[in-house]
Amino acid sequence: MTVLDVDRIGAGLDAITRTRLELLETFDEIDSTNSYLMQQAQPQPGSSRVAATLNQTAGRGRYGKKWLSPPGSGLCLSIAYTFVHKPENLPALTLAIGLGVIKALQECGVDGVMLKWPNDLVLQGGKLGGILTEAHASSTKAISLVTGIGVNIDVGAGFEHELGPERTLPVADLSVCAAELPDRDRMTAHIVNATVSTLAEYEDSGFAPFFRRWPACDWLQGQDITVDVQQRHLSGLAAGIDEEGALLLDSRTGERLRVTSGSVVAANRVGGTA
Repeated sequence: MTVLDVDRIGAGLDAITRTRLELLETFDEIDSTNSYLMQQAQPQPGSSRVAATLNQTAGRGRYGKKWLSPPGSGLCLSIAYTFVHKPENLPALTLAIGLGVIKALQECGVDGVMLKWPNDLVLQGGKLGGILTEAHASSTKAISLVTGIGVNIDVGAGFEHELGPERTLPVADLSVCAAELPDRDRMTAHIVNATVSTLAEYEDSGFAPFFRRWPACDWLQGQDITVDVQQRHLSGLAAGIDEEGALLLDSRTGERLRVTSGSVVAANRVGGTA
């Protein structure tokens, strides 16, 4: 099975990332890169730690859901970062990181990736990956977060049937959607560079610069969607996000709703199925 090379990844990191990196670790196999970093000491303020693998056996998603992928089929990496100053509006950070991941994939020759609010990477109508951000438990006042990023590379035929009926999007991977598979070590380095840069920019400037970039990558815009919000469903047309990162929904009664937390459980193009 293909494994990640820590030296090759390190060689692909830019100078700014290197100055902010305390430790880069790769694993042939691990239960969850997020769980691993949550159990480690938090980085010093302004610094990060990275754990990456191609074989994650017990990955996690939002609301306790499992992140499933066949061995060696996708990149799973997590970045722990400690802020020097607590940024405002931390909930919107996941959206900003998604924009950073898209930039990293573009640098690796993967175009057309979009974002499904709040944390899914979408390519050609299928779920390419996802992002999970968690607060690191700490006895200090410093704010440390662990961000997990998963990208499907080549999940193989038949895997989608193992996922069950709960998913809202079909599976997408780079083997079908990209003209050529990017080098895994190079892709890891680019995603780490982009995420560390995003975290630093967010700490300095908040969500404002990312809000301006969101419309170009908004996969839900204009779709007829249903959002699960605390076990109740809201339906209407997706109308982008506001300056705080909340999803805007134009309901069928003509009311504009603001959704700060929830899951989009259905999405259809107006006039046809997405």
